[in-house]
Amino acid sequence: MTSHEIDTINVDLAGRSYDIHIGIGLLEKAADYIAPLLKRPVTAIVTDDQVAPHFLDSLQRNLEAAGISNTSIVLPAGESTKSFAQLESLLAQLFEAKIERGDTIIALGGGVIGDLTGFAASIFRRGIDFIQVPTTLLAQVDSSVGGKTAINTSYGKNLIGTFHQPKLVLTDMATLDTLSQRQMLAGYAEVVKYGLINDARFFYWLGDNGERMLARDSQALQHAIAVSCRAKAIIVAADEREGGQRALLNLGHTFGHALEAATGYSDRLLHGEGVAMGMVMAFELSARLGLCDDSVAPIVKAHLDRVGLMTRPNQISDADFDAETLLGHMMQDKKVKQGEITFVVAQGIGQACLQSGVPDAMVKDVLEQALADSAH
Repeated sequence: MTSHEIDTINVDLAGRSYDIHIGIGLLEKAADYIAPLLKRPVTAIVTDDQVAPHFLDSLQRNLEAAGISNTSIVLPAGESTKSFAQLESLLAQLFEAKIERGDTIIALGGGVIGDLTGFAASIFRRGIDFIQVPTTLLAQVDSSVGGKTAINTSYGKNLIGTFHQPKLVLTDMATLDTLSQRQMLAGYAEVVKYGLINDARFFYWLGDNGERMLARDSQALQHAIAVSCRAKAIIVAADEREGGQRALLNLGHTFGHALEAATGYSDRLLHGEGVAMGMVMAFELSARLGLCDDSVAPIVKAHLDRVGLMTRPNQISDADFDAETLLGHMMQDKKVKQGEITFVVAQGIGQACLQSGVPDAMVKDVLEQALADSAH
């Protein structure tokens, strides 16, 4: 990727506001952004064993050249790292490194590292600062922004966590050069989500430019990442703790999280792949509820199919679960109130809304149809 202009987006949260910087080569000058935020020149970098070989050394060298000492903590890669066991391991290593309450932790990695590190930062010594340096497309457009932190349990995804905003998000698009196409596609599902929630124009822009973006065209990528981050920043500023409209960011996630739980949070299904399937099902549910035309879900599905995302559960290897199992997982969703799921549905492309009182039988029908359908 060739270097060009940097986009800076502010997440406006009064005394806890922070900037998202998006560009190429930012990792090589990370200290320029990080140093002014530190109370003392000491950091701990948390990363995983897939990211570390690519980016850890250069980040450490850059910080050390600026007089910032650091220790590195390398965890296993994968969704299973968002666990109590790895949280305990991370906290123990922070204590061993003598990280103090006034120090700062840097999350260098994808959504798993960002979520786990943010959660650890929120509870370590009753809360210390942390910085997000996201290295996957999914983390750059979604999970690094907004302060949601969490780990998974056998009961469901992200059910143990806190709201703890970062001090900075440093998004270096050059890190995407190391991603597999599958990981790029998983992140792309979250990009599409922003168009489907409240920006139909962006959805149709992706229809024209999605493949270019997935081919890592830097201009298309930067535009899509910036649009996604601006959209999320506006929603987070208005509803930080998900009392209302922030829940719209979960379009497709209730179905998707159930699929992730059914596959054991394994590499059989990446988070973004579950979201892609979930968004198709959310639009199918919307049509059954009479909120949108029957023609809308096929438009969404066709776009996701065309770029190469999975859109049906039977595309998952060894898909050995049924609708009843998935519905059971959905009942552990964070949006369940008084035993009832609040769904993110839509009146059309770019017109997402919340809906409670959806009959279980209707949800089960949508799941059964999705499980029975072939991919195309």
